[in-house]
Amino acid sequence: MDTNKKLGVNTICTHVGEVKDKQFKGAVSPMYLSSSYEFLDVDVKRYPRYFNTPNQEFLSKKIAALEGMEAAMIFGSGMAAISHMFLAFLQKGDHLVVQNTLYGGTVNFIKEEFPKYGIEYTFTSGYKAKDFEAAIQENTKLIHIETPSNPLLTITDIRDVTELAKSKDILTSIDNTFASPINQNPKEFGIDLVMHSATKYFGGHSDICAGAVAGSEINIQRIWEVSKNLGGSLSDMTVWMLERSMKTLGLRVKAQTKNAFKLAKWLNKHNNVSKVYYPGLKSHPEHKLATTQMKGFGAMLSFELKPELDSHKFQKALKLIKSSMSLAGVESTMISPHLTSHALLTPQEREAVGISDQLIRFSVGIEDVADLKEDIEQAMNDII
Repeated sequence: MDTNKKLGVNTICTHVGEVKDKQFKGAVSPMYLSSSYEFLDVDVKRYPRYFNTPNQEFLSKKIAALEGMEAAMIFGSGMAAISHMFLAFLQKGDHLVVQNTLYGGTVNFIKEEFPKYGIEYTFTSGYKAKDFEAAIQENTKLIHIETPSNPLLTITDIRDVTELAKSKDILTSIDNTFASPINQNPKEFGIDLVMHSATKYFGGHSDICAGAVAGSEINIQRIWEVSKNLGGSLSDMTVWMLERSMKTLGLRVKAQTKNAFKLAKWLNKHNNVSKVYYPGLKSHPEHKLATTQMKGFGAMLSFELKPELDSHKFQKALKLIKSSMSLAGVESTMISPHLTSHALLTPQEREAVGISDQLIRFSVGIEDVADLKEDIEQAMNDII
């Protein structure tokens, strides 16, 4: 497959990064489970911890192609991906500017681990370019953002942030998990490194744990130099499953995005809902910005139930929609961020970033919208 040719997204999902079965001509990639490979007279010395087994190497090509990057790496989890990325570009005495509206696990990693390495950091006071500029110091080496953010779906101007960073010779990275490369390609706006929790949309079936980072050959090589020592590689069986799942990435995400848009508009008018967070709504503060940098508004939304409704009882009353820790599977799920993604933050920290006990994060699946609406309605009626 000529990966230099401009291909459609579904073609990339289906064909780029395949391992060719030259022996039996099978239609899908063969799975290479060996942990030991020849080292004499070979161009590549393969070893699972070096992220270069056949399945690891070729899946990385698919991820890089989807993000329009030169190279990529896959890891054992999203946190492995982001932690390896941070440690590759930050060392003792360096400073990170990081967005204050981030996944709770990332926040916790920074606060608990960075002091051990002597790495300094500043959380922005907001998500505008001026907020990032105010946080930059002389020793700032990296700016990290997440847009749309988890779980409030705030939108950050990617181009503004990257232009600011480039003017000061600072590297930029983004967590692109919520959008997925189907709905957003940050490289188009100047981002240097794009990471994903591949557990989510890349896997898409709630049965894989993985992470990924895409970037230039030089930047990915730098991450590899650190990662081969830290050992956060992914088993080839999981890599094979992930490549299989990614063949339908475009189809799944587009269907989920369509459903989410319909449900966001419906919930926005619902008597038992006080607020909906979804960038596709015109009432969203950054709706216009989202239209300039997203191809679709994504399949994630959040909403707050009216104060008189118990958010826990509501979720327990759901019959079709699952109460589940993760997100982005083909099945719809709901969770309370204050008990899951942001449970490691203090109540004061959650309040500061707008995470209330009434907030529910809704990962929209591929079910019929009418069935999802009916389930939500019956659950609300059950607790009124």
